Amino acid sequence: MSLYYILGTLGVLIVIGIVVYLATPRSFESPDTVANSYDEWTDDGILEFYWGEHIHLGHYGSPPTKKDFLEAKADFVHEMVKWGGLDKLPSEIKLLDVGCGIGGSTRILAKSYGFDATGITISPKQVQRATELTPEDVSAKFQVDNALNLSFPDNSFDVVWSIEAGPHMPDKAKYAQEMMRVLKPGGILVVADWNQRDDRTIPLNGWEKVVMRQLLDQWSHPSFSSIEGFSEQIAETGLVDGEVVTADWTKETLPSWLDSIWQGIIRPEGLIRFGFSGFIKSLREVPTMLLMRVGFGAGLCRFGMFKAVKSATNSEVQENATSQVVNA
Repeated sequence: MSLYYILGTLGVLIVIGIVVYLATPRSFESPDTVANSYDEWTDDGILEFYWGEHIHLGHYGSPPTKKDFLEAKADFVHEMVKWGGLDKLPSEIKLLDVGCGIGGSTRILAKSYGFDATGITISPKQVQRATELTPEDVSAKFQVDNALNLSFPDNSFDVVWSIEAGPHMPDKAKYAQEMMRVLKPGGILVVADWNQRDDRTIPLNGWEKVVMRQLLDQWSHPSFSSIEGFSEQIAETGLVDGEVVTADWTKETLPSWLDSIWQGIIRPEGLIRFGFSGFIKSLREVPTMLLMRVGFGAGLCRFGMFKAVKSATNSEVQENATSQVVNA
C-alpha cells in the first residue's frame, strides 16, 4: 500500500468528516439542546467506548509527558483533588459533582477518597448509565438536575466540584451563584473549565471569531467565559471567603485533543462495533477536536482552574434572607 494511497484515503475521510460536521451543527438553543446531545452521545455508546468513563480531558503532567489516554483522565481527577486541597479533608464529607457525565469522576471521588458523592447532569440517559456503572459498595448516586436551578437547599455540601460544565451554561453568574449557594459555610468550590482568552484585554481577531463560533455551535455551547471573568463572577456572589484562586492548566491538558483523535486510529474495532454510521459519527467530531487543539495551542482558549471557600459570615446573611422570604 503506497503512501499516496494512505494520504489520499485520509484526505477523503477528512473531507467527509468536515461535510458531516458542517451539515449537522449542535448549536445551543436551550438546556434541552444540551440534554438531547448528551442523551444521544450516551445512547450510542461511541463516546464512552473511546473516552472511557471520564468525559473530560486528561492531565499529562507538568511538563507534559506521554501517557495512556484513559490513565491521564483518571490522573486529572487526582490532580484536581490535590490542587483543591480535598485530599486533606476527612472521608464521608458530602460532595456535589455538577455536570457529572456518566459518573467517572464521581466514582473516583467516592471510592478513592471516601466522599459521599452526588453527581448531577441534565441528561437522563447519563444518569441511567452512571447508575449502571456504579457498584453497590461505592457511595455515589446520581440524579437529573439543572445547574442553574439546583434542587438542593442552601448549605448542603462540604465540596462542590465541576469539570468542563461551564461552557454549556448560558448564565455563568447564575452557575457560580448556585454552586456557592449549596456549599456549607467553610465549604470548598473546585471547578475546572474550558475558557476563552479575556477579550476585554486582547479582543478576538477575525480568524479567532470564526474558530470560537464553530467551537460554540458544534458542541452545544452558548459561550466560553474567561478565567478572569468567571473568577470575578464567583467573587461577585458575595459568598467567598478571601480571594478566588485560579490556575491555567492548558499545557497539562493540551495533549488530550490529538490523543482523542488517535484513539479512533489505534482502536479500529470501533468500526466493527458501531458500524459505518458510528464511524461517520466519530469522524464528524474530528474537526471540532482539531479546532480545540488549534484554539488551546494558539492562546485563544485556556484551561482554567478555580477554587473558592465559602464565607461563614456571608452564608449566615444568605440563610437569614432565605428564611425571611419563606416566612413572608
